[in-house]
Amino acid sequence: MSANPTNPQDDADRIRLKRLAKLQGAVSSSPSPTPQLAGPSSPGPSFVPTPVRTPTPAKAAAAPSPKRQVETPVTPSPVPAKKKSPATPALLDIASWEDEVIGQIFNVTLNKDAAEKSGWEIVWLKHLAEELQSEVSDGPIPLSADIADRLLISRLELDPQTMTDDLDYLPVLASLPPSQTVFEYLVGCWRRLNNVKSSLTRKGYPPVQTQQAVAKLERVKDLIISYAGLSLQEPDMFPQPLGKPIGPIELVTPLLSLSSLSTPLLSGPTDSLLSPTEVEPFLQDLARRFEPDNEIDDVLGPVVHDLCFHPSLFRPEGLAGGDSSWRGVISGLEVLVGVKPIACMITRLPQWNPPLAKAHSFEFTSLFGPLLRLGVFSREWPSITHTYFSNPTDRRPGELESAIASLRGTLKSLQSSLFQIFNTLVRASAQSREAVLQYFARVISLNERRAGMQVDHTTVASDTFVVNLQAILFRFCEPFMDANYTKIDRIDKDYFAQSDRISLKDETRVNATAKEAEEWRQQQRSGEPKLQNFISDIFYLSLTLSHYGYLKAISSYEELQKEYGEMTRHAEMLEGDGSWRGSPLQARVESALNAVEQEKVRAMQLAYQTQLADPELVFRSINFTNFVSTWIIRFVDPKHKHPNPLVELPLPQEVPLEFRVQPEFMLEDVIDYHEFIMREAPQSLELSGKTEILIWVLTFLTSTWYIKNPFLKNKMIDVLSWGVVSYDGRRSILNTLVNTHPLALKHLVSALVHFYIEVEQTGAHSQFYDKFNARRSISYVFRAIWRNPDHRDALKRQARDNIEKFVRFVNLMINDVTYLMDESLSDMAKIHEIQTEMANAQEFARRPPQERREREGTLRGLERQAGIYVQLGNSTVALLKEFTAEIKEPFMVPEIVDRLAAMLDYNLDALVGPRCQDLKVQNPEKYKFNPRGLLSDLLEIFLNLSDQGEFARAVAADGRSYRKELFERAAAIARRRSLKSDDEIEKLRLFVVKVEETKATLEAEEDVGEIPDEYLDPLMYTLMRDPVTLPSSHAVLDRSTIKSHLLSDTTDPFNRVPLKLEDVIPNLELKARIDAFLAERRNKNTAYDTPAENIVNMDTDAD
Repeated sequence: MSANPTNPQDDADRIRLKRLAKLQGAVSSSPSPTPQLAGPSSPGPSFVPTPVRTPTPAKAAAAPSPKRQVETPVTPSPVPAKKKSPATPALLDIASWEDEVIGQIFNVTLNKDAAEKSGWEIVWLKHLAEELQSEVSDGPIPLSADIADRLLISRLELDPQTMTDDLDYLPVLASLPPSQTVFEYLVGCWRRLNNVKSSLTRKGYPPVQTQQAVAKLERVKDLIISYAGLSLQEPDMFPQPLGKPIGPIELVTPLLSLSSLSTPLLSGPTDSLLSPTEVEPFLQDLARRFEPDNEIDDVLGPVVHDLCFHPSLFRPEGLAGGDSSWRGVISGLEVLVGVKPIACMITRLPQWNPPLAKAHSFEFTSLFGPLLRLGVFSREWPSITHTYFSNPTDRRPGELESAIASLRGTLKSLQSSLFQIFNTLVRASAQSREAVLQYFARVISLNERRAGMQVDHTTVASDTFVVNLQAILFRFCEPFMDANYTKIDRIDKDYFAQSDRISLKDETRVNATAKEAEEWRQQQRSGEPKLQNFISDIFYLSLTLSHYGYLKAISSYEELQKEYGEMTRHAEMLEGDGSWRGSPLQARVESALNAVEQEKVRAMQLAYQTQLADPELVFRSINFTNFVSTWIIRFVDPKHKHPNPLVELPLPQEVPLEFRVQPEFMLEDVIDYHEFIMREAPQSLELSGKTEILIWVLTFLTSTWYIKNPFLKNKMIDVLSWGVVSYDGRRSILNTLVNTHPLALKHLVSALVHFYIEVEQTGAHSQFYDKFNARRSISYVFRAIWRNPDHRDALKRQARDNIEKFVRFVNLMINDVTYLMDESLSDMAKIHEIQTEMANAQEFARRPPQERREREGTLRGLERQAGIYVQLGNSTVALLKEFTAEIKEPFMVPEIVDRLAAMLDYNLDALVGPRCQDLKVQNPEKYKFNPRGLLSDLLEIFLNLSDQGEFARAVAADGRSYRKELFERAAAIARRRSLKSDDEIEKLRLFVVKVEETKATLEAEEDVGEIPDEYLDPLMYTLMRDPVTLPSSHAVLDRSTIKSHLLSDTTDPFNRVPLKLEDVIPNLELKARIDAFLAERRNKNTAYDTPAENIVNMDTDAD
C-alpha cells in the first residue's frame, strides 16, 4: 500500500469500512477452512479447471498368436456376469475451482488481460489488484472466499460516473452498467452463486470436497446477503445511479410483481430483478442473516412499511381498479409472512399497532389498515358505487347481478388472503399471536363509540374496515364451531372478569347493576390469575367486534333502506296528489320529485347489499350467531349439556349471577342478526340455522325473567313472526318447524300468551305503542300455527289449567281491539273529510296557502298513522275471531263478557251504522283498510259466541251501541257481498232474537228508578252488585270493575299502590242495602208481546 499521508479519500474509505465492520466480522467468523492467498490460479474466469482423475489400470494386451486357426464353434457354458465396479468419482481442485467461481459470482477479476479479453464485461479491480500484489512476494493472486469482502467492497465502490485520468482504467468504468443499483448488482451475485451451487451438486464430486466447496459458497452468500441488507437499510453507502429509486423500494418491486393478476411494474424479468421463484429464497437468506438481535427489523421493516402503504391502496377505485395492483401487495405480504422470522418481525414493528392512532386514523396508520379498508361501501369508496351501481333503476337486473357477483368475487379473494396472512402470523410464534390478538382488541377499544345511536362516522373506523376484520375473525372461529360442539366448553364463561383484553366498563348487563357486575368481577379475580386459551380470546373478540362493528354496518344499510323507502313513498304521494301542478309550489315539488337523489341512495344501498348479503359471509355469520346462541343456552341450562340433550323449559326461576352480569349485547346481537337475516336472506337458513333460532326464541320467551330489557324480548317475537310470514314472494322459513318441533308444540302457545300479557307494562316511556308492535307479531305467529290441532289443544290446556292468566290475556286483547279499531276508524273518517275538501279543487284553491299546506300535512300524517293502526287492528280482530271459535269459556267471565260485547257493538255501528259513509276513502288498499273483511270478522265473532247465554245478555245490556237495526243491515250486506252463507245469516238472526228477548227481560227487571250515588260504581257509574273496599285507598268499587282493572294494571286505580284481587275487602253491609233497594223497586212484568220471527228482520236491503 502507499506510504503517503492520509487523504480525504482514505478517510472516507476507513469510515465506510468501519461501518461495515460488523458485517465483515460476521463473515470472517465462518467456520469454513481458509485457503492460502497464493496458489495456482487462472488468469481469467474463462478457465475451466480440468478435474484430476485417478489413473485406471490398462487391460493387459493379449499376446498375438502366430497363426490363426479355424476352430469349430462350441456352445459356451453359461458364465456368471461380473459385477461392474463403480467408476471412481472425479476429484475437485478446490483452489482452482474457488478462483474461478468467485470471479464468476462477483463478475470481477484481478487480471487486466482477462477483463480485456471479455470485452470489459468482467470488471477489472485494478486498485485492489495492486494492493493485494503489494502484500505478496510474487506470483498471481488467486480469488478466494478469504478476500471476498475486499473484492465486493472494491466492486461496489466503483462509480461509472466518476471521471478518471487513468487511461488503463477508463474502459472499466465505461463498461459498468450505468443504471445498475447496488442492490441489483448484489441480487445478480446471489443468483450466480445459487447457479454455481446447483451445478456443483450435480458434478458428482466426492462428498468431502463438495462439502468444503459448499461451505465456501455459504461464506460468500452470507457476505452478499449482508451487503444486500445493508443496501436496503443504507442505500447511499455506495455509489448509486442518479434518478433511480433505491433502498426498500427495490425489494418492494419484485414483491408487487408476484401476483399474476396485478400489472407488473416492469415489462419482464431482468438479470438484476428477483424473479417470482427467487423472492422467497432470497427472503429466507435475509432472515437467516439478520434474525439475531432483531436486526431484521431495520432491514426489512421499511420494506414491509412501503409495501403495506403502497399508493395503489389509496386510489379512489380501490379494489375495483383495472390493474388490480392491490393483489400485488397481498401476494408480497403472503410471501413475507411465509418466512417465520419476518412474520414475527412484522408484529414487532411500531406501525403494526401504532400507539397514538385514533379510531378514525387507525386504518390509515396501522400496517394492515390500508388493506383492511378495501371494500365497496359507498361512504369509503364512492367511485365504486358510481361505477357499478349508478342509475340502478334504468339498468337491467342481469347487469346489476353481474356487477354484484364480480365485486363479491373480488371481496372473497381479498378476505381469504387477509385471513391466510393473519393466520400465518398467529402461528409464527407466541409473541406474534399475542400481537395479533392485541391488534383485534385495540380496534375494539378504539371503536366503542360505534355502538351509539348517533355516531359521527368521521370519528370511528369505517364500516369496510370492521366488516373485513369481522370476516377474518369468523374464519378463525370455524375450527372450534364443529357440528357436535366438542370444543364449546373450552370457552371460559368468566372471560370478561379474568381478561383485561376487552373492557365492559360502560356496557349494560343482561340483568344486573353495574355495582353487582363489578363485585362479581373482583370476586373472580381474587384467586390465581387464569390464562386464557386462544379459543376464548377469538370467541369473545369476535363477539365484541360484531357488536361494535359488523352489526353497526348492518344498521347503516338498514338506515339507507328506510331513507329510500321514505323517499319513494313521498314521491308517490306527490305524484298521486297533483294539486301542486300549476300552483306556486310546482317548482319546489318538481325539485322534490327529482329522482337523482333517490337513485343515489339506491346505489349506496346496493353497494352495502353486495358485501353484507354475500352468501359466503352470511353463511359464516349464521354459523357464528347460532353457535353463540347455543353457547348462551348451554350457559343457562342447569345441566350445562344443551344441545345434547336439549334444554328443559322453562328455565329455573333463579337466574345465575354469572349470566346476569354478562354484557347485554351478547343477546342483543344474536337477536339483531336473526332479524336481519330473516328479512334479507331467509333462504340462507334452508340448510342450517332454523332450529337454533327457534330454540333460542323459545328459551327466553318461556323464561322472560332472565332478560331485563323489554325491547330485546320484543325483538325475539319479531324474529319469530318474520320467520312464519310469507312476503315478497318468499315462503316462510319457520312455518313447518313451529308446527313440528317438539319444543314448539309443547311451549310456543304458553310463551305467546305469557308474553302478550308481559308486554303490557315494559317500564319504557314508549310502552303503550311498543306493545302493539309486539302483539301484532304475536298475532302473526298465532295465525301461522292455528291450523295445527296440537297448538289448539295447547291453547285449550292453557285456558283450562291457568284460567286466571288466560282471562287476563283475553282482556288485554279486547283492550287492544277497542283502542285500535277506534283509532283506525276515526283516522279513516278524518282522511275522508280532508279528501272531500280537496276533491273540490276550485274551492280548496281559494283557501289561504298556509291553510292548504296545513291540511295537506295533516292528511299525510293521518295516512301514515292510519296504515299502522288498521294493520294492527286487523291482526288483533283476526286473532280474536280464531280464539272465540275454539274457546268460549274465558270470554264469558263477568269482567270480560260485557266489555267484549260493547266493543263488538260499537265497531259494528261504525261499519254499518249512519257513520259508515265517513269511512269511504280514496285508495283504501293503501292503508290495508278492508271494511268488508273487517265486517266479516266481526260477524264471525258474534256467530262464534251466539250459543252463549252470557254473551247474549251482555249484548242486550249494551245500551250505548246495540240496536237490532245494525244487525239487520249487517246481514243484508253480508248476503249481498257473499260474506256469509245463508245458514250463517240465519244463525245470526236467531242470536239477535235471543238478544232482543233478553233485553226486554233486563229492562223489566232493572226498572228501579233513580239510584243513589253511593250505590254506583265510581269508575263505571253502574249499579254495584258486589261492592268491595280497596285496602289502601279505601275506595269502594264493584268487584267486577276492579277485577277487570287488575287484568290490565296490577295497582290500585286511585293511588297506584300494588294490588291483588284477593286483597280486596267485601263490603257486605253496602251489598245488603243495595239488594234491599233492588227488591223494593224491581218491576215484575216481563212481556214477550212480539213473536220471535217478527223481532228481527234480516231481509232489509242494504244501501
